[in-house]
Amino acid sequence: MADAEAPAAAAPAAPAKEKKEKKPKAKKPAAKPTHPPYGTMIAAAVKSLKERNGSSRQAILKYIVANYKVGDEKKAGSRLKLALKKGVTSGALKQVKGAGASGSFKLAKDDAKPAKKAVKKP
Repeated sequence: MADAEAPAAAAPAAPAKEKKEKKPKAKKPAAKPTHPPYGTMIAAAVKSLKERNGSSRQAILKYIVANYKVGDEKKAGSRLKLALKKGVTSGALKQVKGAGASGSFKLAKDDAKPAKKAVKKP
């Protein structure tokens, strides 16, 4: 039995494969979009729609797709949802109805601009 195991152990092992070094791929520069940021497009849409109770997400999306080159409507819709949520949390937009990215949206009033006080001379 010892003789049967000896030839198997004496067999040369297969040579290990050499790993090829991977060269880092050159990244293509991302093409810049031909449209303004979504926050700007949303503001323009809400202003032009002039709805009393705020503009819906669907109406804003329809305006953006019609007036800007955003490409795929599905991608634009998902990016619009994110931009609406971000606009509400930052205070640029006011959500009149609904929750999340559904409902109606209005532009927040510009209360940040301080009114100039009249300076009285003694």
